[in-house]
Formats: sequence, structure tokens, C-alpha cells
Amino acid sequence: MKVIADNKIPYLKGILEEFAEVQYLPGNRTGAREVADADALITRTRTQCSRNLLEGSKVSFIASATIGFDHIDTEYCKEKGITWTNAPGCNSESVNQYIAAALLDWAEESNEQLQGKTIGIIGVGHVGSKVARTAALLGMNVLLNDPPRAREEGPTGFCSLEDLIREADIISLHVPLNRSGQDRTLQLFNQDIFEKIENQVLIINTCRGEVINTQDLKNALNKELVRACIIDCWENEPGIDRELLEKAYLATPHIAGYSRDGKAMGTAHSIRELAKHFDLPLKNWYPEYIEPPMIGNIYLDGSGFSKQQIISHAVKSTYNIRQDDKNLRQNIDSFEAQRGDYPIRREFPAYKITTVNLKKETIEILEKLGFEKN
Repeated sequence: MKVIADNKIPYLKGILEEFAEVQYLPGNRTGAREVADADALITRTRTQCSRNLLEGSKVSFIASATIGFDHIDTEYCKEKGITWTNAPGCNSESVNQYIAAALLDWAEESNEQLQGKTIGIIGVGHVGSKVARTAALLGMNVLLNDPPRAREEGPTGFCSLEDLIREADIISLHVPLNRSGQDRTLQLFNQDIFEKIENQVLIINTCRGEVINTQDLKNALNKELVRACIIDCWENEPGIDRELLEKAYLATPHIAGYSRDGKAMGTAHSIRELAKHFDLPLKNWYPEYIEPPMIGNIYLDGSGFSKQQIISHAVKSTYNIRQDDKNLRQNIDSFEAQRGDYPIRREFPAYKITTVNLKKETIEILEKLGFEKN
């Protein structure tokens, strides 16, 4: 058996070699010639698994170690009997950490209190559900918009997009990229939507760049229909819009879901599903070792600080979102390299907190976010 694997997927090397010939290649350099004699692919989003790549190959299985799958031509795979899988939810906690860091940074710099503000979450799946929970812990009012779920579960608990954009102070996008159909999300946020916004919102995009029309967003920022934007996902990656980069409050190179924990889960899901497909003894595999944080204990003294300031300090101690923003602004042309060589970032449960002079309520919030108290 031969497996072609993206060389930026962590924890993978040495796992399959006992059972297969494994060739590691850059995702954007994996072409038809390379996969012609392969039985399986383990990919990221940079490998377009289309007819052009797969036609005439031996490939019978594709695993994407990512939450998204719009890089896989699922109709072609169905036509050819190719089994494919993605890793839904693998990086949901990582994106949640990113959103928490972004919100708290924005609130601090804007001298705003998140408590009492209304956040509209569009797309309430693995990621959106966790962001909703975190926002509620921060004292925010939460509006949920998810038409597929509302149809299946009933309208209770969900609101229309029109109501959301009318009432929200902050909008966070967590939808898949659907290019057509009843739940089309391609350029969901366009001039028509921006002109209906009433509260000069902060917009956060950590799903897919094509969900927002870039030019319309820039116009909305210029007209002050939108107060600010935080952009992790861009149209035309890696050739991102430099003007939007300059206008964005925070700009990062599609790394919201790039914690080591999320990557480990994505790799594990891919290995397990490949093992099921080819009947290998790796059906419960998980990495034996994930790099620990450089400083795993966070000291929190509540003297003279507000609840939001304390939580902000804890969150920022796990993830310096400003550094990712700085790196992209300083070298926009290294977008792919910054993703491929992303530094170690661990999620909240990898950290312990030592607390002094903290109210019980604040400690409980931190523990619910995932921190472990010493």
C-alpha cells in the first residue's frame, strides 16, 4: 500500500511506515503524477482533491486532517467510489481560544466591557457552539443563527439573519462554504447585508474567506457601517487583500484552529479512519506526546483588577494573538510559510492557574473555560 501525506501534518511520521510506503509532500505540490500509484491520501486544505488530481489514480481513500472539506470534490469521489473523511470538530476548541483572545484584546484596546454586549453567532456547529458558551461565560448576550439546525430542531433558540444583524454588536462567522443551494454561504456577507447593519458591528471571520465579499467589507468599513473586523480567513488565500489587511483590527494567516491539540486530534482522526478503511491495527491511535506549553502555570492576582482583566490575562497567557497579527503584517508574502511552520500553541486545559484574591465567580469562569486550578 502507498500513502501520500502532506508533510506539514504533525505527529504522522513513523506511524504508518510499518504498514505502507509513505511519501510526504508539500500540500500545494501534490499533483496527479505523484498520486497516480497511491492508495490513500492524507491531506490538508491546500491539496485540491479534484478530478484533475485523482483521475486514473489508484486512490480509494482520502483523509483530510482538517474540519473543512471544500477542497474535496465529494461528487467525483462518490462517482468513483472513493471514500473520504474530514475531521469535524478537531480544532473547535482552538478556534474558541482564538475568538476569546480576539474579543478580549479588542475590548481592552477599545475600552469596552464585553459583559452586556450582544454577539451574533452565524453557524452553530462544533465551533459556533463553543464560542456561544464562552461568550455566555463572559456575560454576553448570545444570538444564534443556523438555518439547517433551525429546520431540523425547530426555531426555538435560533433567530433570523435579519434579526441578528439588527441586534448584534459583534458578529462571528462559523459556517461551511456552501457555493449553492438553500444554505448558500458564498459571499453571505455582501453589500446588501452590510447596509442593513445597525450597530456598527465588529465582524470576526474564522471560517472561510469566501463567506465575505472583500470589496464590500472594505466599503462598509470606509462608510463606518462596520466598526472593525478581525480576519483569519481570506478570499484568494494565500494572495490576500493588502488593503483589507491594513484595515483589519487583527489579521492572521488562517491559523485560528492551529493549536497543537487541534492538530493532534485531526491527525488522530485521519489515522483512525484510514485504519478502519484498510483494516490496520491503529483504530484507536492518538499521539503519545504533545509538546507542553513553555510556561504551563499562570499566576493570577485579582487585587485591583476587574473580572474581565483577569480573564483576559489568563487567556493571553495561553495565546499571543498579537504576535500572529504582527508576523502577517510584517511579511504578507509568507502567508503559507507562517501556516506551515506555526509555533506551538496549547489550549486552555494544558494550563494550570494559581490564584490569589480572586472571587469565586471568576475562578469558576476560568475553570469552565478549561483552566485547571492548582
